Amino acid sequence: MFREINGLPGHVLVIHAAVAFVPLLAVLAAGYGLLPRWRPRFGWAVAVLAVVTPIVTWVATESGEALEEALREKGYPPQILDQVREHAQYGETLLWFTVGLAVAALLLLLVTRNDDRVSRLPAWAPLLLTVVVVVLGVASLVYVYLTGDTGAQAVWGTTL
Repeated sequence: MFREINGLPGHVLVIHAAVAFVPLLAVLAAGYGLLPRWRPRFGWAVAVLAVVTPIVTWVATESGEALEEALREKGYPPQILDQVREHAQYGETLLWFTVGLAVAALLLLLVTRNDDRVSRLPAWAPLLLTVVVVVLGVASLVYVYLTGDTGAQAVWGTTL
């Protein structure tokens, strides 16, 4: 299912969405928590990204595993497969950070709503969730970089 899209490895097409959406979610969710006056303007974008980004990241991970299997079947050299394995490990970690970030962002959206049930929560709940969102956002950004860099090195490292 994730192996090819229109004759090309699906992974090389799907990763662009993850590379764009993960940083967007990290920045907008952190901004949502840190800048309360902006919440009405981009809370909807945080909600959409918190749902879409983990899905896109999962599809990128699955398509990467399909590509890794195809490379192994074609007999790629062990040093290339080792680089791909390192890239895949970073990608798996990125997926979990992205899921955590999305859950924390959705919880932050919930606890900052103007609702009677929310008003009974401790005043520090939004602050705590903002800290969690910022930490997971930074971790996600680091792992987007590490995943992308190791993938690019595996493909282009000795070419240019």
